[in-house]
Order: sequence, then C-alpha cells, then structure tokens
Amino acid sequence: MDFSNYSKIVFPLVLVLVFPFSSASKSRSPCDFPAIFNFGDSNSDTGGLSAAFGQAGPPAGETYFGAPAGRYCDGRLVIDFIAESLGLPYLSAFLDALGSNFSHGANFATAGSTIRPQNTTLHQSGFSPISLNVQTYEFNDFLLRSQFIRTKGGVFSKLMPKEKHFSQGLYTFDIGQNDLTAGYFLNMSTDQVRAYVPDVIDQFKTAIQDIYGRGGRYFWIHNTGPVGCLPYVLDRVLITAGQVDKVGCASPFNEVAQFFNSKLKEAVIELRKDLPLAGFTYVDVYSVKYELISRAKKHGFEHPLQACCGHGGKYNYNMHHGCGSKIKVKGKEIILGKSCKNPSVRINWDGVHFTEAANKWVFEQIVNGSYSDPPLPLNMACHKQYA
Repeated sequence: MDFSNYSKIVFPLVLVLVFPFSSASKSRSPCDFPAIFNFGDSNSDTGGLSAAFGQAGPPAGETYFGAPAGRYCDGRLVIDFIAESLGLPYLSAFLDALGSNFSHGANFATAGSTIRPQNTTLHQSGFSPISLNVQTYEFNDFLLRSQFIRTKGGVFSKLMPKEKHFSQGLYTFDIGQNDLTAGYFLNMSTDQVRAYVPDVIDQFKTAIQDIYGRGGRYFWIHNTGPVGCLPYVLDRVLITAGQVDKVGCASPFNEVAQFFNSKLKEAVIELRKDLPLAGFTYVDVYSVKYELISRAKKHGFEHPLQACCGHGGKYNYNMHHGCGSKIKVKGKEIILGKSCKNPSVRINWDGVHFTEAANKWVFEQIVNGSYSDPPLPLNMACHKQYA
C-alpha cells in the first residue's frame, strides 16, 4: 500500500500533536495513567489475532468471560489485571472494530507476534505477520487518526483517547518469546538462536525510540519467561536427559531466554541514557514464572508442566489436536481438546499460555515492584529512580 499521499493528508495534524511532559514527580504520589498502550504477543493479546484471522474458540474464556473473548486463555491475562489495578477498562484490540472503546488506550499485541519480522505466513509457521514494527506502524496511525476523529466530533469522538493521553499513558511491552521459539522450530541450534538475539534487541530498541518520538514517556517492559518449561516446546523440540533440570524444564531453552533477558536489560539501560525524558521499568517476569512452575505445590498449583486444555501425551499437548479441537466419528463431532476440571489450580492453559489463575498470581508478584528495576510499584511507574 502506498502511504505517500496519506502522509501528505495527515501531516498538518502532526504539527498540532505537541505532547506535554512533566518530569518525574518529587512528591511520590501515585501516577494517574489515563490510558494504556500495549504491544506484544499472545501473552497480552486481547483480541487482535482473533479479529484478523478468526476467533480463539471455546473453551477459551470459560473461567471469566463465559465465552471466547479474543484471549488465548481461560480468562484474564496479566494486561487485564494491570488495567484493573489502574482503574481502567480492559483494552480493546486495535484490530477489532466491533464494539471497541479506545478512550483509555489500545492493544496492538497479536498472538504469535515476534519482535523481528518472520519470512513466513501465519499458516506456514504459526507466527503472526504483525511483528513489533508493524504494531508501531499501527500505533502511529492510531495516534494520528484518533485525534482527527476527535476534532470532527460526533459519536466516535468519545471513543478515542485525548491528545494528552499519549504522553501521560503507560506503554506496556511483553514480547520476545516467539523470537526464540521461531528459531527452534526452524531446527536452529541453541547457538544459532543466541546469535540473532542482538539483532532482535536492536529492533526492539528501534520500536521504543519510535514511540518515544511520538510522545510516549512511561514504559513498563516485561522480559520473556522460561520457554523451556512450556509444553509446546518440550513436546516439539528434541532434548536429551542431561538437558532437563530438576523441575523438568529444558535448560538450553531457558538459558537462551535468560541470555535474551540480559540483553534486553542492557538495552533498557541504554535507552534510559538515550531518552532522558522517559521513565523505564524493567520487569523480571522470568523469575516470577520460574518460581511458580518450580514450586507449584507451595503456591497452590499442580501439574506445572502439563496443559490444562489439550489432548494426550506426557504434557497433555498435541500440536495437531490443540485446545478445543474436534474430530468427527461416524458423522458426530467429538471434542478432543477438553479443558481440565479445575483450571484454577493449573498453571498452563493450552500448552503455550498460562491460565487466568497463573496470570493473576504473576501479576500479584510484579505489581508491587518486587521484581522491577527500578523497584517501583506499577502505580508509581511514572517516577524515575535511577541515575
């Protein structure tokens, strides 16, 4: 699509989008985030992929929404609990035009998204074509067009964020997991996956810089979780007995995730120097998730390496018969990928994603800043506390 003419049309609007920024408050009062703008993959997708490529079907959503709600989960995600805690509505997916209210932000995440664009289709690999750079294009378009709609007035104007929300809002990120698994699913070695991590991180930094250039100032960034503990990785990628840790997770994959996280943290430190007006919070979600999986019983959970919703095998996961899948026997449909009886005591939902109960537990650990750098609670993330 040629955007050259479009840019000429909206350029005058850019001139009026001047974002006010007030430096970190010395009073230490809680932040008043009027909006959230989220970027990521299925860990925070509230309906983007479903709107574009077909709804995540039942039993997704059964625990909280009572029906599929665009989330690859039985209920709410960490981003939903973040919105709740800030007194904001759940985020509408940017790609979902039906019944959406963007007055308090928008969600650009889609399931299967990577930071670095993939040279495959969704059908070929399972990875979304809506990579992080595309999500930033969508954000830029949303910023411009939402303000144009507000200036026109009418019924749709109240469904758009105010101009100041773009500088006062919280920008949340949870992406990177698929960049690692994409390599493994292409039969790359651990060393080969490690080798392209710096390029992935560079592209992440570019996305942040672009959003900063558009007025974004408060960034809440999750690192990636222990992918070596997820059923879909354990089931699909060959590992030896010596590569399994005491919990049952695949050490090589977790080590690459930790390498990715170390580079991500370095990038955040560099961004703080390069973008001095911004506040960056780096959240160690990896440690929280590994704690939950490795000490599941202590935290009230069971079968930490098995999917709640799936079919067969050691991990109750089958890539050909996933959660909600059906087969026909003598003309009658039979559900193979059934949900377990009690998702509230299970960590993994469908082999890839966490249950609502696990997401809630993770949120409760990170909301107070215990796993953050700087160690600020979520509602204080507009305050800088680093040199």
